[in-house]
Amino acid sequence: MDLLTKQQQALYDAFYESTHENTHLDEKTEILVGLSAAVAMNCNPCTSYYLRLAKQRSIAKGEISETLAKVMAVAAGQKRLQFQEVLDEYDIDF
Repeated sequence: MDLLTKQQQALYDAFYESTHENTHLDEKTEILVGLSAAVAMNCNPCTSYYLRLAKQRSIAKGEISETLAKVMAVAAGQKRLQFQEVLDEYDIDF
């Protein structure tokens, strides 16, 4: 089932492809940013795509590991803040 019209899909495809035409990011950085976003957004097909691309471009396992650690750290920080907001909003004090 196609949810987008052909025109909408074409516009999305053009936008997505344009994100690979970087002026300021080198290829490795683009791949690691894409991987970070894919993991953060829980997109398994995108995560697979960027991991395969990283392997093809010989990006080191350590670089992948540090990228994953950064995503994990940001996610953990966000959950800590979310928890604190609930405590504050509902005036819960332990």
